[in-house]
Amino acid sequence: MSNQSENTSFNDFVDPAEMWSMVGQVNQQYQRLIEQLVNRKGVSDPSLSVLFNMTETFQKLNEQLAVNPLALFDEQMALWQGQMQLWQNTARQMLGEKVEPIIEPARDDRRFIDPEWNDNLLFDFIKQSYLLFARCMLNVIHSAQGMDEKSSQNLDFYARQFVNAMSPSNFVATNPEVLRKTLATRGQNLVKGMEQLIEDMQRSSEGLNISMTDFSAFELGKNVATTPGKVVFQNDMIQLIQYQPTTEKTFKTPLLIVPPWINKFYILDLRESNSMVKWMVDQGHTVFIISWVNPGPAQAQKGWADYMKEGPLAAMDAIEQATGEKSVNVISYCIGGTLTASTMAYLAAKKQANRVNSVTYMATLQDFTDPGEIGVFINEATLKGIEKQLDRDGYLDGRAMAMSFNMLRENDLFWSFFINNYLKGERPQAFDLLYWNCDSTNMPAEMHKFYLRNMYVENNLIQGNIELDGVKIELGNIKTPAYFVSTIQDHIAKWTSTYGGARAHGGPVKFVLSGSGHIAGIVNPPNKKKYGHWTNDKLPETPDAWFAGAQKNEGSWWPNWQEWVTSNKYANLETMVDAREPGTGKLKALEDAPGSFVKTKIPDVIAAAEKAKEAESAEAK
Repeated sequence: MSNQSENTSFNDFVDPAEMWSMVGQVNQQYQRLIEQLVNRKGVSDPSLSVLFNMTETFQKLNEQLAVNPLALFDEQMALWQGQMQLWQNTARQMLGEKVEPIIEPARDDRRFIDPEWNDNLLFDFIKQSYLLFARCMLNVIHSAQGMDEKSSQNLDFYARQFVNAMSPSNFVATNPEVLRKTLATRGQNLVKGMEQLIEDMQRSSEGLNISMTDFSAFELGKNVATTPGKVVFQNDMIQLIQYQPTTEKTFKTPLLIVPPWINKFYILDLRESNSMVKWMVDQGHTVFIISWVNPGPAQAQKGWADYMKEGPLAAMDAIEQATGEKSVNVISYCIGGTLTASTMAYLAAKKQANRVNSVTYMATLQDFTDPGEIGVFINEATLKGIEKQLDRDGYLDGRAMAMSFNMLRENDLFWSFFINNYLKGERPQAFDLLYWNCDSTNMPAEMHKFYLRNMYVENNLIQGNIELDGVKIELGNIKTPAYFVSTIQDHIAKWTSTYGGARAHGGPVKFVLSGSGHIAGIVNPPNKKKYGHWTNDKLPETPDAWFAGAQKNEGSWWPNWQEWVTSNKYANLETMVDAREPGTGKLKALEDAPGSFVKTKIPDVIAAAEKAKEAESAEAK
């Protein structure tokens, strides 16, 4: 703490006139916020469905507690005893005695790192009281017997949201760091915080999308998505980028990357030091990547099969034109991997499997039996609400979905920014990963309905119950050599669930497990020497058996993949050719990478849709 902060007290605040001026500023901002909330469109059906499902889940908890009331009684007694002990300890501390805390935050809990949470008697008491309450509530939840696994998972999520929302760190009066800042700035931090809240409300769709970074610090093609290349093909759904080679010779067989369309492709090309695209180019691959359109009402009828035909299949045709090669190696990520698996099964059914020599899946779900916590937002009740909204608008606003993903890691991706931006009144720092995370994309109606129902709700892909363009697809028919890499801390595609997809393929499969989570574990350049990865040449029946026989390796999994793909005879990487310049083949360069599709923001899509609707209405009149 600075000397100013240490010596500041409530008595030093400001004179009454200055205080009332500050209150007036906050009040004006508050009124503007209320006006925005009133004028915003109503809460959507999906959000209401989640609330109704939460009520139903807690009703099931009440039923179980009624059957076993001793579980609740035991936790209540433990809470009461803890509170009494805390009162006694506090009294002893007031008399100058040193005592050990009854309960402490988890080692990775950053909410209570300010020294005053330990050094100040009042804040230490507030902190421990909260932690006792949180432990009691979560223990009650976890002690409930007789609930199905889905309800238990939902209940744990809802309870965690409530407990973390009630943290004393989230309130001005009970956060010592915020209190010091308020006194030191004479309340201007709260005025600035309210201004930022209003700005974020204007950028949000439903709920609240908190600014996580300084958006003005980044420009696509300048300091993110910087690897040189050209857009060499474009249709309604994709731009295909071919990257500039950095080696004199390249592998004869090109490499196609199929990224997710829930976020934009440049997570794989943030900056040179951590760009997977740049690294693969440097290894001698002729790299192509799909940049998906940011869809609006114009793409409402585009379904899963359209994404396949106008995505990877169209890209393969374009690559053949650009390079003359009839086959490619494919690497895919997240939902892009789910589409790639569907495409591989489709090609197998069409007797065209030879178009892909090898396939790689990064953090990809193909078996949705246990999709993780994201399943909280996807059930029959919420699905009907989402489908109704999709039919109405033609697309799902990506900002609403982004908030759902952020709430899966609420303390890191919501409350920490809430405190920094709105209570401390500080601007978020420039961070390229968070810039990408906030650069959301929409989901077209038909595709998203198909994806949610056939994958998350009915799990049809793994069961072989899907037809694409009139062709029944089976994962077991995929004989192409496959490399699966997942991450041990993934909360979006649990590695124990991605393992089920690896077991479903009919050809040779290598499964690798990276350290860290869904992003950091995948985008893990070798020069960082971080996280490590596990390998096991066998593919036993269960993920636990696989892990028990796995070997831990230091550093990134990227070199392991490069060794696998280059030593795999099916990948056809024995032959080298002169490096291919983008735009010199039959496909000419349309524009510089990263292209225009990736630069389209959700407000641009919405504005274009509204303009088209107005024009249509005027023509009808």
